[in-house]
Amino acid sequence: MPSLRWTIAAAITLLVVFIAGTVYFRELRRIFHLHEALNEGAVRLAEKERSVKEYREKINFYQTEEGIIHLAREQYNMAFSDDRVYIIVNTSGDLAD
Repeated sequence: MPSLRWTIAAAITLLVVFIAGTVYFRELRRIFHLHEALNEGAVRLAEKERSVKEYREKINFYQTEEGIIHLAREQYNMAFSDDRVYIIVNTSGDLAD
C-alpha cells in the first residue's frame, strides 16, 4: 500500500497536470478564435482595397472628357447638338415596366 506522502504527491501532480491541460486547451481555443478573426479581417481588408481601387478608377474616368460626356448622357439625359433623339410614344395604353 502506498504511503500517504506518495498519495499526496500523486494527487498534487495530477491536479497540476489537469490545471495545465485545461489552461493549454483554453489557450489553443483562444488562438483558434483569434486566427479566425484575423482571417475575417484580411478578407474584409481585401474587399475594402478592391472597392477603393474601383472608386479611384471611377474618379479617374470621370475626370476625363469622355467620363464627363458619359455622366452627362447617362444621368442628365443630355445630348450633343448633332445627336439624333428618338421619342417613343406608347399608344396602346399599357404601361411598360
